[in-house]
Amino acid sequence: MSKPLLVIVGAGPGVSAGVARKFGKEGFRIVLAARNEASLKQYAKELEELDIEAYAVIADAADPDSIANAFAQIKQQFGEPDVLLYNAAVISQVKPTDLTESRLIDEFKVNVVGALTSAKHVIPAMIERKQGTLLFTGGGLALAPAAAVSSLSIGKAGIRSLVYTLAEELNPQGIYVGTVTIAGYVSKGTFYDPDLIAEEYWTLYTNRSDIEFLYKQA
Repeated sequence: MSKPLLVIVGAGPGVSAGVARKFGKEGFRIVLAARNEASLKQYAKELEELDIEAYAVIADAADPDSIANAFAQIKQQFGEPDVLLYNAAVISQVKPTDLTESRLIDEFKVNVVGALTSAKHVIPAMIERKQGTLLFTGGGLALAPAAAVSSLSIGKAGIRSLVYTLAEELNPQGIYVGTVTIAGYVSKGTFYDPDLIAEEYWTLYTNRSDIEFLYKQA
């Protein structure tokens, strides 16, 4: 039997790398998807050096066609994903009065729409199997929005709502949907170390009970 497959959309050096290491050490194959090919290959190489089976696939979270092509490639080469993690976000400093309509829409495409698009590419097979996991990286801005990062605040509120609505629809069909809401700045060697945060993604995946874990320092 082949190893289970985790696909990470919005793969980078922070939270997603921590999750990739954790799930990889637990026996998963990892597919990393993002726009920058050179960076993806480096992230995959770092995982392979830890004896984790890892692959890189190009995908632009803001472009539905790019996401569709990426998942077609993933399914053809590696099979249907068992777990999806959506980790893409645009982190921009902009106050609401300076936020243009076009910028809000463009960033919302990455912060929320790409999450739904990615999920819809794996949900049908998960429904057919009556099992699967959808994980999303949330943020404390969903609960305590900040004017300085207004677009991201709106996006994190949106992805949190998406998680809860997907869970309501899909949990009865055997699909677990969860989010880690990270209420702090991710940085190695701190309370918000990616490897510590990754443990909570694994706990959500294994327990399959709570929809949301609020990762917050007391």
